[in-house]
Amino acid sequence: MRANPAENEQKLFLIADGQGGYFTAKQARSAGYYNRLRYYHAEKGHWLAVDRGVYRLRNYPASEREDLIRWSLWSCDRKGNPQAVFSHHTALAFHQLGDIMPAKIHFTVPPKFRKKISGGCVVHRAALPPEDIERHEGFFVTTPFRTLFDAHIHGFEPDQLQKAVVDAYKKGFIPDFKINNPKTAEDPGGVAGGMGDFMAYVAQIISGYRNSLAHGRP
Repeated sequence: MRANPAENEQKLFLIADGQGGYFTAKQARSAGYYNRLRYYHAEKGHWLAVDRGVYRLRNYPASEREDLIRWSLWSCDRKGNPQAVFSHHTALAFHQLGDIMPAKIHFTVPPKFRKKISGGCVVHRAALPPEDIERHEGFFVTTPFRTLFDAHIHGFEPDQLQKAVVDAYKKGFIPDFKINNPKTAEDPGGVAGGMGDFMAYVAQIISGYRNSLAHGRP
């Protein structure tokens, strides 16, 4: 059966449309673009080669956090599944918790991740459970609660961490039941212990914040 260029183009667009206009060579192949066609479209400038095996549709509108999309696609395993979950400083900034402005991208990968990583990022290794991960357009990020836990475990600057916890509480990211019943919270995957201490810390910060509000202080 002969390939239908219009159908292939539509298939590729649907893939790229959910990833900010980006796609991998493997994804292009699944849409019917084999080596010869990939080389042709890249040479003609229809596709922009942004990394090894990662492309972008030339005329696709700019998307927010394209840097995260590119890193996510770069991290794909042989099955085409992204392995990077943006976390720590990057996740705090993404969720707008505290005033963190990280100079490097932080992400968490499985313990057995083996790709060579450049100096433009900081890599953390952990087996993150699904409930600690949020999916966004073209990439994954740790949930606000997991992000705060990681920040606490890794000893973030106290003032920044305190502000991040208050911001998360004000945004509704920390349910009251977790504050009032800290013993019901289980340790997140990939981290040995620490949840009890973290919840005690969160409860203390939120209690102080509530007291400030009760006395008319912001």
